[in-house]
Amino acid sequence: MEPAATPPSDEPIVCHVTPWYYRRMGILTGMLVLMGLYFLYDGKFGYPAKNEIAAKKEWFDEVHLKSFEAAKAAGTLETWISEASAQKLPTGKNGEPPRWVSYAAEKGWPEKPHKYTDREITEQFWWGGATILAGLMVGLTLLLNRHKTLRAEADHWITPEGKIVRFVDAFRVDKRKWDNKGLAYVWYRPGGEGKELKTIIDDLKYEGAVQVLNRLLAHFKGELIEKIPDPVDPAGEDDAQAA
Repeated sequence: MEPAATPPSDEPIVCHVTPWYYRRMGILTGMLVLMGLYFLYDGKFGYPAKNEIAAKKEWFDEVHLKSFEAAKAAGTLETWISEASAQKLPTGKNGEPPRWVSYAAEKGWPEKPHKYTDREITEQFWWGGATILAGLMVGLTLLLNRHKTLRAEADHWITPEGKIVRFVDAFRVDKRKWDNKGLAYVWYRPGGEGKELKTIIDDLKYEGAVQVLNRLLAHFKGELIEKIPDPVDPAGEDDAQAA
């Protein structure tokens, strides 16, 4: 992340939630809710409407075409065509049977409509409810985070969850994801002994968190894990020198 000037060591650092975090979580909330509503729409209206078309295709094959063949065999095709035309049903051309493809195209229906089972329709309601619930949970998380801060004092910092971590208790810092994701992982032991714990300094979520990291590193004497550069290909290096 971008380096930032760190205030004097005795001046508090207060990092509030970034606008980027609000935008990302807001967009995610909206997407999940809209997806859930789409699932519910399909379960209530979309799938039943498609099933009506599939049922129409079955009727066309099992009833309409067979009645055409029966009328043709009985020599009453003209009467059949007259009655079908009056009902605005396809009649075929030149003595040929009507075709579903042409009839469906006139209606804007698919050539091979899919018939959804009751289970598939029920699943749309489950998916819709679960997705909307997930969206509401993301939105609730956003609301719960809006007043959180990351704060650093002269000899310690306070996590957004309210935990106090003294700089001298930190014994390992992992910065490998800092440049790309703004994340630094810190391991510490409260009071310098006991069970080791882990916390995160998040510069994307908390604006100015890099200042907290810089203050920590100014007091840090433990293991610092940084990004290891890619190894240089000796052959490529020789080629570059020759060029």
